[in-house]
Amino acid sequence: MTPNLADPSFWQLPHSERLEGFARLRAAGPPQYFVERPGGRLRPERGFYALVSHADVVEASRNAEVFGSAPGVTTPEPARWVRAVFGESLVNLDEPQHTQLRRIVSRAFTPRILAATEEDVRSVAKRIVDDLLRERPEDFVTSVASRMPFEIICNLMGIPEKERPSILAQVNRASVETGVARTVRQRIRVPGKGLRALASMQGMVADLGRQRRKNPTGDLISALVNADIDGQSLNGRQLGSFFSLLMVAGVETTRNAIAHGLSLLTDHPDQRALLLSDFDRYADGAVEEIVRHSTPIIQFRRRLIQDHRMSGRDFRRGDRVVLFYASANRDESVFTDPDRFDITRSPNPHVGYGGGGPHYCLGTFLAKQEMKALFRELLTRSPELRAAGAPVLVPSNFDNRVRSMPCAYAGGR
Repeated sequence: MTPNLADPSFWQLPHSERLEGFARLRAAGPPQYFVERPGGRLRPERGFYALVSHADVVEASRNAEVFGSAPGVTTPEPARWVRAVFGESLVNLDEPQHTQLRRIVSRAFTPRILAATEEDVRSVAKRIVDDLLRERPEDFVTSVASRMPFEIICNLMGIPEKERPSILAQVNRASVETGVARTVRQRIRVPGKGLRALASMQGMVADLGRQRRKNPTGDLISALVNADIDGQSLNGRQLGSFFSLLMVAGVETTRNAIAHGLSLLTDHPDQRALLLSDFDRYADGAVEEIVRHSTPIIQFRRRLIQDHRMSGRDFRRGDRVVLFYASANRDESVFTDPDRFDITRSPNPHVGYGGGGPHYCLGTFLAKQEMKALFRELLTRSPELRAAGAPVLVPSNFDNRVRSMPCAYAGGR
């Protein structure tokens, strides 16, 4: 039976059953259409075509002339007033605005900033593992996986220490219960709570931006607000929007990859032993395979800018498509034995950071650095550290989020 990807109950199935559903869809042929909201006398029907094959996801990612990101790649699409108040996020822009904003952001990552960040990644990883081995906490997500990307991004941006607890609380509020298993009351209340959290966070960053325009301190905020790319730099709203993207997207995706990584290395002791046998040789492959196997972001949306034919399907301008990265990363036509976790897999053209093209994740290199540095510290200093149970997942059709995961140490607790 073909699964209904628009039905919330599909996203509450066990992970293995969802993967089986994607496999059936890949075998079914052309992209299938799913109705999210039936039409009526006063409103049109709303639905999407599911892109589940590796080839279709890559084409839709790279062909920005046909597959646009505006007005939004997430579900639901951000309302017009939200975009007006909070600014347009980089991931939701099409040309030429996307290229203009991305150039400013890319140029701000100067060699000096990148070199400082590389050293900081190693230092933060060491400090986190120091704390882990001293305190022996029960939950790996809050004590390790969440800390690593949050501290790195705050250091990179130059966020004062006194502001960080508040920002972390705002990030948690902005992303709370984004899965599909929410009560009616939560569906009504959470969006407002999330928007208030984003407003508070962006207001704080905008204030920092104004300070750094007058007195630059050498951090990324200073570089972004004082950049001069064809006479342009980031204004307060753009800075706030970019910071929100880093915090809610960058922190969440990396924390989930790290948590899934420990779980996978626990469940596959042969792969863990191989990685430990020569970390420098196998680390890159391990990171790529963790991202492919776990796929931290499950899906993004696109809208057809013009008519297009792909994989036996005629699409029309205005049609919505959903790029299911979780399915593309298990495509048996690309990955031999795709459900197997293999850190030596080569080639490994996964779409865990997007399928290429203009919206390829800017934070890819940093995320890989963080994962390698952290697992080097974890596995070399505490070889017996392992997940003590399955990760507790948040049922979601957007990201493969880990709420918590117990961990165990050499000699028991």
